Amino acid sequence: MGKNPNLTLTGPDLAALLCSRVCHDIISPVGAINNGLELLDEGGADADAMDLIRTSALNASVRLKFARLAFGASGSVGASIDTGEAEKVAKDFASVEKKTEVVWTGPRVIIAKNRVKLLLNLFLIAYGAIPRGGSIEVVLENPEYDAVFKLIAKGRMMRVPPKLVELLSGTLEEAVDAHTIQPYYTVLLADEAGMEIAVDSTSEEIVFSAKMAAIEEAV
Repeated sequence: MGKNPNLTLTGPDLAALLCSRVCHDIISPVGAINNGLELLDEGGADADAMDLIRTSALNASVRLKFARLAFGASGSVGASIDTGEAEKVAKDFASVEKKTEVVWTGPRVIIAKNRVKLLLNLFLIAYGAIPRGGSIEVVLENPEYDAVFKLIAKGRMMRVPPKLVELLSGTLEEAVDAHTIQPYYTVLLADEAGMEIAVDSTSEEIVFSAKMAAIEEAV
């Protein structure tokens, strides 16, 4: 398995773009909390303001917990993560918007953190592929060894993320920015975990999968 030629970002650029992505994800619910507090200060409807604050605080908390596992260090170098934690943050992430059902199948085991981070980043891609909502089935096969991850997304207005296709095919048309850093990071994680990503789509579903890459024999 050769290194993907599109993985050219420096460490500082990668860190900066990932930080921008996380800030983008939480600035909306945090801003809504502030709006709710301002409404209370102005003597607005207490019940409505408190409902806005509670909902937005939950949204921000869920997104931060997801980001901690999907993008953060989550422990020391070489640490492992329980797939049960990944299942919980993924289901919590989807439950906030209440538009996508998540079905998770596979053993609960402790595996290398890069595999868990890859799995969660694939989940984000699958979630974004059905913007109107629907269902995502997450299947883990033999995650401790010859791991295979499958995420089957179904819903209206399905779309395969074009930037992911470009990254996988080796034909990037534009530079990676804060809006496209997440699929870039997903491909980087797969590369570091020794796994290959594939995307298969039909009119009924999109299947995002990752499996252990074949080892190239030296000639």
